[in-house]
Amino acid sequence: MNHRILAAIFVCASFALAQEPAAMPDVPYVPTANPMVDAMLKLAKVKKTDVVYDLGCGDGRIVIAAAQEYGARGVGVDIDPERIREANRNAKQAGVQSKVRFEQKDLFEADISEATVVMLYLLPDINLRLRPKLLSTLKPGTRVVSHDFSMGDWQPDQRVSTGAGVLYLWTIPRKR
Repeated sequence: MNHRILAAIFVCASFALAQEPAAMPDVPYVPTANPMVDAMLKLAKVKKTDVVYDLGCGDGRIVIAAAQEYGARGVGVDIDPERIREANRNAKQAGVQSKVRFEQKDLFEADISEATVVMLYLLPDINLRLRPKLLSTLKPGTRVVSHDFSMGDWQPDQRVSTGAGVLYLWTIPRKR
């Protein structure tokens, strides 16, 4: 093989190895069905004054629906850049890009302090790891809704069974 080709392959391989690897999601992307999105927003009693965060937002459908149907502001957080691009396209198509924003971040590193509602469709172990952040960061009265997965021994204020799964609602308590 030609030395120049070998040198080019070496340089390209070295460059690729030196790059920071892309963060991988801890949760597979499974879109929430629209009837479940509606049920989650209703359970949280979303209103115009709310700021709805969706951690692991995927294509952005929950915060987009909160903006369209309730006039709420929304923030979606997802680690996958393709999901963020898709969510931004969907927000633009829905005409709500002025009410929502999407951040490509690890949900454990995202600043969620302005949230008044937090939506989750994660896995049980992720919910448990996230629970301390929710309790320490969110203001008392903030509603947290999880699709299908609880938070261990943190008892929900409500547990609702639907034809498509179970929803859990917690309210962040006053700090002691």
